[in-house]
Amino acid sequence: MNRILVDSGVTNQIVGLAQDFHLSPLLMGWLFAALMRVATGSATVAMTTASGIVAPVAMGLGYPHPELLVLATGAGSVIFSHVNDGGFWLIKEYFNMTVTQTFKTWTVLETLISIVAFALTLGLAQVL
Repeated sequence: MNRILVDSGVTNQIVGLAQDFHLSPLLMGWLFAALMRVATGSATVAMTTASGIVAPVAMGLGYPHPELLVLATGAGSVIFSHVNDGGFWLIKEYFNMTVTQTFKTWTVLETLISIVAFALTLGLAQVL
């Protein structure tokens, strides 16, 4: 997925938009990872795709803290676990829950983890 986006020129378009709109690389990393997670259900795909898109943007903008970008992207990649996620089914079966119960517990928990982790990353960015 990442290679397709890079080869198609999408990454260059995103770099241009990020520079035009002065978007924070941290917000972009979290947002792209979150969107990919919801679209695919895979945290791994979300993380690698978002990293491939956001890394050139951060380099182009001269962002000085790549470690924070990793934290933000990782936080975005765990949001909204759903039926396309193997972990969703593992939790459902392991705890003998229904799909609805798994959405109400696991999905909500993963979303809260994502949001809190991103907020803490933004806080850390203010300190550094």
